[in-house]
Amino acid sequence: MVANGLKGRNILVGLTGGIAVYKVCELIRKLKNSGANVKVILSKGAEKFVTPLLFASLSGEKAYTDEDFFKPTGEILHIDLAKFPDVVIIAPATASFMAKLASGQADELLLSTLLATKTPVYIFPSMNTNMWEHPATQRNVETLKSWGYRVYEPASGALACNTTGKGRLPEVEEIFETLQAHFVKKDMLGQKVLITGGPTREYIDEVRFITNDSSGKMAFLLAKEAYYRGAEVYLIWGGKELPGIFPRINDFLGIPYPKVFSVSTTKEMLEVAKTLFPKCNLAIFAAAPCDFRPKQAFSGKIKKQEILTLDLELTEDIAKTLSSQKQPDQITIGFALETPENLEKYALLKKKEKNFDFIVANPISTLSAESSDFIVFTPKDKLEFKEVSKAYLAKVLFDLIGV
Repeated sequence: MVANGLKGRNILVGLTGGIAVYKVCELIRKLKNSGANVKVILSKGAEKFVTPLLFASLSGEKAYTDEDFFKPTGEILHIDLAKFPDVVIIAPATASFMAKLASGQADELLLSTLLATKTPVYIFPSMNTNMWEHPATQRNVETLKSWGYRVYEPASGALACNTTGKGRLPEVEEIFETLQAHFVKKDMLGQKVLITGGPTREYIDEVRFITNDSSGKMAFLLAKEAYYRGAEVYLIWGGKELPGIFPRINDFLGIPYPKVFSVSTTKEMLEVAKTLFPKCNLAIFAAAPCDFRPKQAFSGKIKKQEILTLDLELTEDIAKTLSSQKQPDQITIGFALETPENLEKYALLKKKEKNFDFIVANPISTLSAESSDFIVFTPKDKLEFKEVSKAYLAKVLFDLIGV
């Protein structure tokens, strides 16, 4: 089972005349694969770059143009299209199109539809940096924002005009995640959530270390779900790179963008957690910190030899240390990764020892897997989940907590 907030949603995609329109092909494919119903309107400018046939093929629906706007069918097409969507996206949005929209023009189908709809509209600008920074464009952006349009800041990078700067259409994954977030109920506004994630590394010398096979994906998905629900998120990350992106929905929700604290060792993770834990309503210990470290780390690089014996010592227990500081209004959640035969036994022992309110028991096969079996022990119940995705589990956990 997967978490899919787009299934059955009606999404209207407006295309305008920018070279980045090619990126929207992959976006529509992803939306359709997620079970969304997609309709497309091409502006006059968009028709200079692409054909309606392309987007009709991708969406499985008729792609609309200005020619349809003026056909004598008896329909009031822009009103019908305005009633269709749960959300509208304009991608790419050119400077010219935003200027027309900001001045209330309605001389083409896409503009008229936008003026007629009460549905939330996300606008993803794409243009040359100088055009984006021009006072007229910035004035139009502010006007559109003041009317409730959700104008997404363009990305920085290489542009089609052979320059580098701000003006790129965000990558498809970022637009897709913005739409995913749109449909998540904002029931955690005002909450502060601490999440530990990823493996830690304990160094043998300056180039070699002990670690484990955790991808950290569960922690990342928990952080993303909390963020999408409106929480202020602190993610202490022991991995190298995050396994995904956080879209910049903070501009529309009035919540902070997730704060990610990168650490290497278990001790570093504990020290950062100690500073953040007191101000958080909820702490989720989803990291896979090393339980052992060499008593002595060698400087430089140890030369290869026949036998190397390491003397190991226990690392700090992050969850146990912080649980001793837990306040009555704080909720803590832990994870127990065990062999199947010991799963429930050791999970319950860990829940009691570390004073967790909830604990998630999962088998070793969960490592790096997209889905798995899970057992969630709440303060009162035992809940079993068979072959569910980690994204779905993240949703379930926050639903159970009800913070």
